Amino acid sequence: MTSVPAPGPASSPMCLADLARAAEAAAPGAVWDFIEGGSGRELSLAANRAALDALYLVPRVLRDVARPDAGSRLVRSSARMPVAIAPMAYQRLLHPDGELATARAAKTAGVPFTVPMFSSVTVERVAESGAALWFQLYWLRDRGVTADLLDRAEAAGCRAVILTVDVARLGRRLRDLRNGFSLPNGVRAAHFAEERASAPRRLPDGSLDVRHYVDTFNPSVTWSDVAWLRERTRLPLVLKGILAPQDATEAVTTGADAIVVSNHGGRQLDGALPAIEALPGVREAVGDACEVLLDGGIRSGIDVLKSLARGASGVLLGRPVLHGLLAGGEDGAERALSLLRDEIDDALALVGCRHIGDTAELRLTRLPV
Repeated sequence: MTSVPAPGPASSPMCLADLARAAEAAAPGAVWDFIEGGSGRELSLAANRAALDALYLVPRVLRDVARPDAGSRLVRSSARMPVAIAPMAYQRLLHPDGELATARAAKTAGVPFTVPMFSSVTVERVAESGAALWFQLYWLRDRGVTADLLDRAEAAGCRAVILTVDVARLGRRLRDLRNGFSLPNGVRAAHFAEERASAPRRLPDGSLDVRHYVDTFNPSVTWSDVAWLRERTRLPLVLKGILAPQDATEAVTTGADAIVVSNHGGRQLDGALPAIEALPGVREAVGDACEVLLDGGIRSGIDVLKSLARGASGVLLGRPVLHGLLAGGEDGAERALSLLRDEIDDALALVGCRHIGDTAELRLTRLPV
């Protein structure tokens, strides 16, 4: 497989779904499946959307919403809307500029960008974008490599570290297995030496050589390791991948500054609770002790407001940014964020909220089945 050539700008998308259609038309099938696929039967992938669609806002009226204000502050970073870009690996698979293009789009939109640990562009290079950067870590078997990546993120000016905690092992992603998916030449994990950065090889039966992941991720990680990380950095610490209220409470005890309620976009445990359904329990468990962000299924400004009304401080945006990148490079990613901002402003006015903080007063309901 060869890398995808840089496409031209997406033609006049009116919503994020338009960008998704343009991206699907531009992508080889295996690449599209890599972006869109989940694990197993993709129950959790579908449930993320179904759970958001099942919720309905109860708008207020006569509230003077002439100038809605979406400005927010997420994990000590200013943001023009309550959105940050989620960590997503190997973005040069979709466009030659990869993470650098996405970070530039985030800079233009005024939102934080999370540099993935498996970025195809180094954090030092991404920092040249001038965006507000967060840095993602997985817990590696080699703690020294983890510490080195943390040092590099701090030196590059990253403002927070996100530890993804729901990958003791990689979920079984059937689309990729059936496609025999592997990274093309020229796309690699830029933060690692060549021997670590290469894609997992295929076995004769077409399955992935799981030793690649066994050698990378540490399934023995516990809360004591998180406590070590907390002591190791002065950056705000965010734990991504929490669904259980008990784990949320433990995260606060261990020193987390924020939690991302997430089922990994339906790519880990198939059958895991949708993030929007787990959110109220997590928020109740931690109260105001830390920020609570939501990740999973966000496709519109209305989805953002539903998340805030259900207890989130903000959201992480994932696949729609990749759709924009694939459909139009930096311009496409910027268009995705611009569309979302316009939708948030519209939704704020129509639901009767002048400021983002007012969304905490909104009511949500479900229609009878």
